[in-house]
Amino acid sequence: MSVKLGVPSKGRLMEKTFDWFGARGVRLALSGSEREYAGAVEGVDGLELVLLSAGEIPRELAAGRIHLGVTGSDLVREKLGAWDEQVAELEPMGFGHADLVIAVPKAWVDVSTLDDLDAVAAAFRARHGFRLRIATKYHRLVREYLREHGVADYQLVDSQGATEGTVKNETAEAIADITSTGETLRANHLKVLAGGPVHRSQATLFKSRKARWSEADRAVLSELKARLGIRD
Repeated sequence: MSVKLGVPSKGRLMEKTFDWFGARGVRLALSGSEREYAGAVEGVDGLELVLLSAGEIPRELAAGRIHLGVTGSDLVREKLGAWDEQVAELEPMGFGHADLVIAVPKAWVDVSTLDDLDAVAAAFRARHGFRLRIATKYHRLVREYLREHGVADYQLVDSQGATEGTVKNETAEAIADITSTGETLRANHLKVLAGGPVHRSQATLFKSRKARWSEADRAVLSELKARLGIRD
């Protein structure tokens, strides 16, 4: 048996993950072509590299099919209910930064806070007979955030494409989406509500609480943590 480490299978997130481990003396490498989704590890014996999409990693951690995984903290919180009962955060990795924010049209000059949004949502429903629509891919995170802040008269509509364009296309009145620079929001004449983001995300190394950890597996984890400089 070996400890399975799931990492993103392509793109900048994979490259940054490989660089982060490599800088700490653990070399991750593709063992064939990138399309084979196979990898190798040098520097810690008993560690197996598993290449997955960033969106798959939370599910595989929760199912216990991998022991460790690198993915965005937003994806873990969105995809896993009671996420901290299923996985543990071992180390924020300092890259892949993005904020999940709620944004409304710039033309809404009187709307700059969640309280303003709540008032507008109530008025919108009274006027139109249906709830104000917020387009997002992050239903769990946004619903919990709005509930905590007392916003009620809204509906979440699923967006799997270009969320920022839904207001212009009149399929939503507001959006909740990940942004790193805000440029796309500004280009679509949207502004972020004040009060901080729904969640500040970054790439994070997670440990599965559901995987089987033998004594040998725990020894591998201890060696890996020592090599990476992770303290309990």
